[in-house]
Amino acid sequence: MPELPDVEGFRQVLLSCGRGCRVTGVRVRDAGVLRGVSAPRLRSVLEGRRLGTPWRHGKWLFVPVEDGGPARGVAPRREGAAGAEGPVLAFHFGMTGSLRCCARDEAPAPHDRIVFTLDGPRSLRYRDQRKLQGVRLTDAAGVDRICEGLGPDALSVHKPEFRDALAGRRGTVKSELMDQSVIAGLGNLLRDEILWRARVAPRTAARDMDERTLRGVHTAMGRVLKTSVHDRRVPPRRGWLTGRRDDGDPHCPRCGSRLRSGRVSGRRTVWCPVCQP
Repeated sequence: MPELPDVEGFRQVLLSCGRGCRVTGVRVRDAGVLRGVSAPRLRSVLEGRRLGTPWRHGKWLFVPVEDGGPARGVAPRREGAAGAEGPVLAFHFGMTGSLRCCARDEAPAPHDRIVFTLDGPRSLRYRDQRKLQGVRLTDAAGVDRICEGLGPDALSVHKPEFRDALAGRRGTVKSELMDQSVIAGLGNLLRDEILWRARVAPRTAARDMDERTLRGVHTAMGRVLKTSVHDRRVPPRRGWLTGRRDDGDPHCPRCGSRLRSGRVSGRRTVWCPVCQP
């Protein structure tokens, strides 16, 4: 499932492949990934216009659609809905979505649902096997409505804001980190990795964590995200919990104890009973 590092990677794909490019064609191969917009409407709005500088919040990726005049250069636009003056493409990748930069003449893959042909040698593909989320066409007000339901972005949240977001929450720390309205961008793999790094049991009540524990979780989150964003995924490194969780007989890469597995808020959860008592 795409998590914050994956979506940040898709943002980089857009920056390198599509920013400033004019959309010369939109081929919707499967309208099942469209949300709140028809294929003809998507084509009529996008064709002849340029893709602006994308920004991300949590697992959402937003791309302003600019007029079709000369490219405005590549100076970074201020992130957020206030930077969008017209239509905005909004991507949510669900469990299997991705953005791919391909040659214009490359044959579409079986799960390429939308092909955006650009005015250069490349095309942008929205690829998604399961089609649980998809692509929206909105505006600045629509972006604000989406973001109003999200907590602070996990990559940029500061310690005081992180502490305030979790303070007094009744659920377990894992379930609260799972809630996108609390902290935006964390998926199942990231949550388990962060709590293992911080030596916090996943079923610990969020409201029972003291200041020191909260600081430890925030620090672990920053370090895990920094490496994962660099790799554009949650890396399955053998020195990480992520690199051991799917072993036939998984053991903790830190202390060597046998890992345990269970379900927290309906999601498979892996932890070390020694490191995370």
